[in-house]
Amino acid sequence: MTAAAPARRLEGRVHLITGAARGIGAAVARRLSAEGSAIAAADLDADGLAALAADLEATGTAVLTGRFDSRDSAATDRFVAETVERFGRLDGAVPCAGIARAARAEEMTDAAFADVLGINLTGVFYTCRAVGRVLLARGEGAIVTVASITARGGQPGRANYAASKWGLVGLTKTLALEWGGRGVRVNAVAPNGVDTPMIRDGIPPDFLDGVMLDRTPLGRLARPEEVAAVIAFLLGPDASYVNGAVVEVDGGLTAGFLTARNGADFASRTIPSPPAPGQQNRP
Repeated sequence: MTAAAPARRLEGRVHLITGAARGIGAAVARRLSAEGSAIAAADLDADGLAALAADLEATGTAVLTGRFDSRDSAATDRFVAETVERFGRLDGAVPCAGIARAARAEEMTDAAFADVLGINLTGVFYTCRAVGRVLLARGEGAIVTVASITARGGQPGRANYAASKWGLVGLTKTLALEWGGRGVRVNAVAPNGVDTPMIRDGIPPDFLDGVMLDRTPLGRLARPEEVAAVIAFLLGPDASYVNGAVVEVDGGLTAGFLTARNGADFASRTIPSPPAPGQQNRP
C-alpha cells in the first residue's frame, strides 16, 4: 500500500534546518517541503546540501542553502538574516546538527568533549537565539530541537553526548518558558536509535541487535521519516497548545525497564496469583 501524501499544513511557511544534508535533518527538510514549506538548509556537507536542494527544487520547493559550522554564531546570524531577506519571512526552525564521539570518560579527549557539546548544545542555542529573535518580533512561530532518550539517563561511553542532550532538554524547556507567552512555541523530540549513518557507523552490530533492539518493544530502529513526521506535527497548527514538551519517539524503549526480547521477557513468565482473602504474602 502506498502511503498517503502528507497534508499541506505548512503551506506558504519557511523553516530553517541545520544538519540538513543527511539523516534526520534531510528527512525533516523533505517532510516540511512535502507539507508546503520553503526550506533554508544548512550544513557543512556541501555535496549533501546540493543533492538535497536538487531533490526539493525538483518538487517545486523554494530552497536556500548555507554551508557553515553551527558553532559559528556570526555565520548563523547571517544565514538567518539571509533567509528572511530571501523569503520575506521565517516561521520556525529545526536545529538538527549533531555528532557523537564515543569514549570512556577517563580516556575522552578535551576535543571530543568540546566538539560534542559545541555542536549538540552550543550550536543549537545559537540557532534558537537567532531564529527566536525573528519569531519574537513577529509574535509567532515554533522551534523543535532534537534531543535523545539519552537525556533520560546516562550512557556508558558517552559522557559528552549525554551531557549535551540533558543540556538540550533544559535549554528547550527554558526557551518554552521564556518565549511561549510571546507566541513562540519550543519543543523537542527524543528519538531512540534512528537508522542513519551515525548509528550504523558508530554502534557495533552486536550491541545494536543484542541490546538496543532487544529492549525496544517495536523491535527495530526508527526511520528518519518517522521522526520527521513528529517534528512536522510539532511545528504545525495542530500542535498549537504544545509547548515545552519532549516527545519520545523511541519505539517504547523508555516505557519501562528491565526488559528484553522486545518487552516479552517478564510477560512470558507465570505471574503469581494474589493471596486468598484472609491470607498474607510471606517473604
